[in-house]
Order: sequence, then C-alpha cells, then structure tokens
Amino acid sequence: MQIAQKYSHLNGEEYLIVHHNELYEEIKAVIANIDADQFRTKVSKEKRILGNSLLSPIDLNNAFKQAFNNRAWEESRYSYYITLNRELMEKSVLMSAKEQKEFLIENGITSPIYSYNQTDFVKDKIAVEVQFGKYAFVAFDLFVKHMLFYSGGVINLGIEILPTKKMQAQMSSGVAYYEGEVYNVMRQGRNSPPVPLLILGIEP
Repeated sequence: MQIAQKYSHLNGEEYLIVHHNELYEEIKAVIANIDADQFRTKVSKEKRILGNSLLSPIDLNNAFKQAFNNRAWEESRYSYYITLNRELMEKSVLMSAKEQKEFLIENGITSPIYSYNQTDFVKDKIAVEVQFGKYAFVAFDLFVKHMLFYSGGVINLGIEILPTKKMQAQMSSGVAYYEGEVYNVMRQGRNSPPVPLLILGIEP
C-alpha cells in the first residue's frame, strides 16, 4: 500500500520529521509492506455490488496490528477519573489515576467515576490509530482520544491512518475515508482539535 495523501494539523508532520523521523520511516515501511490485494476476502451482500470481492476491514486491521506489534508498537491505556469541576479537572489531569482519585476525594468528590481510553499503537509518545471503521469512530479518535492522551501527557502527537475515497469505494458502505475526515477537521478551524495530528490517506 502507499500513502496517497497527508494532512498535518498543528505541525504534526513537522514535529515527527524533526524529533522522530526514524518512527516516521517505520510507519511508512509498515504501510508499504502491506499488500491490500491479499485482503479482498469479503463478498459483498449489497445490491449495487452483489457478489463483488471487497477489501476486508477486519483482515486489514489484523495485518496492521501484526506489522506494528512486530516493530514494538504497543497498545496503551490511559486511565482517569471524571469530574465536572473544571478547576479540579485541570489540576488533576496530569496525575496518575490513583492520585486523581485521592485528590478528588480530598476535594469533596465522594464517588469519582473511573474511566479509560486505549489507543492501538504507541511508541516514544507517538500514537497511531489505524481506522477502517465507521465515521463516528474516527471523530472519536480525532476529537476525543488523541486529545485526551495529549492533555494527559501520554503522547506528543496523534497519527490517524485512513483509507482514501478511492480505497473506501472498494470496501463495504459506511467506512470513513480520508478526504471526508480531513474536511471535518478543517471546518473546525486552524486550532481545533488542540493537539498535533498527522492524518494519512492510504490506498492500494
């Protein structure tokens, strides 16, 4: 596969090139070494393309997972406690989950709510999400997950790998695609979401 398009938000790509260019090369190598044609394993049941062989999101995800894991990229979980008190939230966000709970209880939150998020691959504070899912999953990655990990000091950059529209046309309906998701980010303005991102559009 190849990187057909890319979008750098808040100097995401520039940061990667300057500070972690070797990791950028690893990501490019993972993408280049995946042969999409091996994963045309899904037979369409949709009327318009009934019986066609489509790219399987599940099989593609598994291939990326194996390739990144082989290069020591690992899943990361960020645990935290929820409070709607902005002042307490801002003071506790960089604490460990255990410290957050203790801090919130000390400040009158009797039953702090535990929550967590996880991201597919993290290495040297760079997070990579490979997304062949529905539109809502990508929005959650870009506007919630990467930002949460960034504000919590877990990562310095979030990378989202998406199929281009050309590739998405070879998949089942409902899969998010690069052009649409970059458009959604651009519509929010130059500084939203407030986290450096690199969005990569890939295709066979």
